Amino acid sequence: MIFHAGTTRDGDGTLRTSGGRVLAVTATGTDLAAARARAYDLLRQVRFDGMRYRRDIAAPESAGQ
Repeated sequence: MIFHAGTTRDGDGTLRTSGGRVLAVTATGTDLAAARARAYDLLRQVRFDGMRYRRDIAAPESAGQ
């Protein structure tokens, strides 16, 4: 599931961002590793100019922090 904020549709219906953190990609799985993998699989389908994203969300080395 992708949640978005700071977005709008232009005249031809294209979804545009206003900058900043505009998307939250969420997934479920049988365990944390599976959910994380599914979220990043979904993220790979998203593309726009200037796109940046964190690569450490739910990473094993960040657990418990």
